[in-house]
Amino acid sequence: MAFLKLLARNRLALAGLIVIWIVVFLALITPLLPLADPDVTDTPNRFKAPFSEGAVLGTDHLGRDLLSRLMWGTRLSLAMGVAAAIIAATLGSAIGIIAGYFGGRTDNIIMRGVDMLMAFPYILLALAIVAALGPGLMNALFAVAAVNVPFFARNIRGITVGVAHKEFVDAVRLAGMRDSEIILREVLPNVLPVIVIGMSTTVGWMILETAGLSFLGLGSQPPQADLGSMLGEARSALITNPHTSIVPGAMILIIVMGINLLGDGVRDALDPRLKSGALSRPMPATEVDRRETTRAQTDSLLDIAGLQTEFRVRNRVYKAVGGVDLHVEKGECLGIIGESGSGKSVTALSVMGLVASPPGVITGGAVHFDGDDIIGAKYEVLRSLRGRRVAYIFQDPLATLHPLYKIGDQLIEAIQTHETISKSAARSRAIDLLKSVRIPNAENRIDSYPHEMSGGMRQRVGIAMALANDPDVIIADEPTTALDVTVQAQILSVLNDLRRERGLAILFITHDFGVVGQLCDRVAVMYAGKIVEEGPTDAVLRNPQHPYTSRLIDCVPTLGGGQRKLAAIPGLPPVVDRLPDGCAFADRCDKVQMECRSGAIDLAATAPARKTRCLFPENTQEASA
Repeated sequence: MAFLKLLARNRLALAGLIVIWIVVFLALITPLLPLADPDVTDTPNRFKAPFSEGAVLGTDHLGRDLLSRLMWGTRLSLAMGVAAAIIAATLGSAIGIIAGYFGGRTDNIIMRGVDMLMAFPYILLALAIVAALGPGLMNALFAVAAVNVPFFARNIRGITVGVAHKEFVDAVRLAGMRDSEIILREVLPNVLPVIVIGMSTTVGWMILETAGLSFLGLGSQPPQADLGSMLGEARSALITNPHTSIVPGAMILIIVMGINLLGDGVRDALDPRLKSGALSRPMPATEVDRRETTRAQTDSLLDIAGLQTEFRVRNRVYKAVGGVDLHVEKGECLGIIGESGSGKSVTALSVMGLVASPPGVITGGAVHFDGDDIIGAKYEVLRSLRGRRVAYIFQDPLATLHPLYKIGDQLIEAIQTHETISKSAARSRAIDLLKSVRIPNAENRIDSYPHEMSGGMRQRVGIAMALANDPDVIIADEPTTALDVTVQAQILSVLNDLRRERGLAILFITHDFGVVGQLCDRVAVMYAGKIVEEGPTDAVLRNPQHPYTSRLIDCVPTLGGGQRKLAAIPGLPPVVDRLPDGCAFADRCDKVQMECRSGAIDLAATAPARKTRCLFPENTQEASA
């Protein structure tokens, strides 16, 4: 049912499904319909016009009923196309899986043979096969299937190579599972969606290929009718009696268009990246459906007030951000910390409308940048701000840097997008940017590709790209998570120096309290889409007030402090489409009371510059002192 719902969202695919369903239904009931014999000739009544008495679609050059021949011919052409697709997909996929899984000499021998077949034009190869086997419907079927085997073999081989070296395959191989079992249980289920998608998109052209062979007299033989042979027989009367060609030609067009539209829809619905329900490319800015707006609470450079962001997936609504209030001053670094799924990245992406829509929707609040609310602003306004005044440093630079372009070209593009400047001047500035983030030998490294650089160097390139247009705010989304401690320290030092030199405001997202303590002036702790504690970094780290913050700090090991037991937080965060009443942390808190489970709990001031979303905060006296 979920697959059909996803398919139904694509209107063209739904139209293709309806058309194909009607055609297949008519083909199946053809033997039950009161149709004339499609092979009986009646030359005195040849070339009857459509809607003539006793001949709804007219007759052909031998007086045979075109409606009857069309129905039986459609039935045969559909069967031939589907059968050819199944044979080609089965043989081609088996070849591709074997070649991709075993690799080495086996792969070389098999794929060189496939390459030899692909070197021939497939129509000429099909004609050669039919010429060798002799004209006939079954021979045409084998020829069409054979010429399409290389297509499946090469595509499936590429997918298999990637799957065969995954960790889960290595694990079952080490467990002693045989190759045949690994292929059937581990590899095949992962490539099966690709096979189905390939079949759904190739049935149409296989119908065309079999029709083409029949059109040339190499497929269906008289008096047997299929759509291709009907076209071939009618070509001599194309000018004088065009209906004899239009009838089968229109049916071929309808079938192939319907299958292609349906195939595109099946491909989208089976794509795991689109299971969120989005069958179209995300919009350039996050959809805004605000029920209410919120005024800025401060005069800060960046002020986030009551921000709410949801993900609407089918009939479920995930409240990823449930009313966040934050502000960042010029030259200040604000850290956002919390477990995975707490809403940190979604909050940051919502600032510049970068949450993918569908399924993301901003449903409330406001983001004031330099005094103006940019939630719901025109795309031209957001585009002028992105990368110029508000820049973003992503977590994985290998995924965000284009692998086929040199880092210098990408830096130059980032500069020229917002400034009218010559390429030589942009290149000179790009070199200066690389030097500013401490990349050695910048004049030569500017011509390197991303894969030629280490993780730390790529992250420095990401920082340089964020600095390309002298932004006022940098949003850093866990930029040090995948780096070792020495490189992490270097990256943090670079960011800290740049912040002080340029007066940047930094919104820093992290899981690491050590990073927060080193870089951030203030820290905000998030849980289940809301801020649960906020305050100066030193004060929060020394005297956490919310039980969640206290437990997070207890999970962090310390050096030189003697042995102590690390305290894990019991349970799991709540699912954000079914948030409990009251405190979201109540089920995991060892100090929970009845009042915690009823009614909304506000983020309230507990000390100067301190706020906590808790009815019974810890260490309030110490904090006040």
